[in-house]
Amino acid sequence: MSSAEEQGDGEPGGRTRDGSLAHRVPDLGALELLLAVARLGSLGGAARHLGISQPAASSRVRSMERQLGVALVDRSPRGSRLTDAGALVTDWARRIVEAAEAFDAGAQALRDRRDSRLRVAASMTIAEYLLPGWLLALRAQRPDTAVSLLAGNSSAVARRLLSDEADLGFVEGVSVPAGLDSTVIAHDRLIVVTAPGHAWGRRRRPLAARELARTPLILREKGSGTRQVLDAALGGLARPLIELSSTTAVKAAAVSGAGPAVLSELAVGEELSTRRLVRVPVADVSLARDLRAVWPTGHRPTGPARHLLSLTRSQRA
Repeated sequence: MSSAEEQGDGEPGGRTRDGSLAHRVPDLGALELLLAVARLGSLGGAARHLGISQPAASSRVRSMERQLGVALVDRSPRGSRLTDAGALVTDWARRIVEAAEAFDAGAQALRDRRDSRLRVAASMTIAEYLLPGWLLALRAQRPDTAVSLLAGNSSAVARRLLSDEADLGFVEGVSVPAGLDSTVIAHDRLIVVTAPGHAWGRRRRPLAARELARTPLILREKGSGTRQVLDAALGGLARPLIELSSTTAVKAAAVSGAGPAVLSELAVGEELSTRRLVRVPVADVSLARDLRAVWPTGHRPTGPARHLLSLTRSQRA
């Protein structure tokens, strides 16, 4: 018995087979070059067709011959001719390249399907006052992408992303929900507002943070970014005067005179300019906050989600 046979899985001549196909099978670029040589009858013509230099093409053929252990191309002043082994390898190469083209077409179909839709989840303030402009810009650049928007509080946005019900989210809380990565896309400030007839609307001195914390307010529900920021800034809140599930509802209640509320500056510009609401200055507390885009940890946005994220940054700039 020969030494090769004693090794069990050896090849004739004593060569052992590497366990990885990547080390034994030429790459697609080399196979495409071999097919071009067979079709054009010239290594130089094949190089020009593939956009590479002739020395690079020669080097690639030699490397393929060393990898396979057989001569593939006879070179002469009249051109390049496949050897018998080269003709056989070319037939095999054609099947591999055709399979790769089918693979590429399938992958493109998957990308097209992904790019045909975008599911966005956003907390209420961002959904109402920032996203419409971003989505209009996205529609102008990607008119074939169908966008669905799920609006809710920051906790609901996190749940939808983690359960694969959304591709990209936007939140406004004090911290990034667990399991999500983020980037800051805008800045905002919460302000205290009330109807002009309320006692706070006639104050001449700023409201103390302690008094704000002790006063029942018209508030968003627990889990909202606005409520989280206010609670963290004041170290606790009194029991809400009214608890509502949207920024619009809180604003309407404040305009009606039901009581003071804390809302985003983005949400009350028109009401302040028309004096349906007045701003109440607050001393000794910062109510600034970051607005963030979020996505599941380790899964950077791709396709239309990535495009929308880039639009939020360009408009901020």
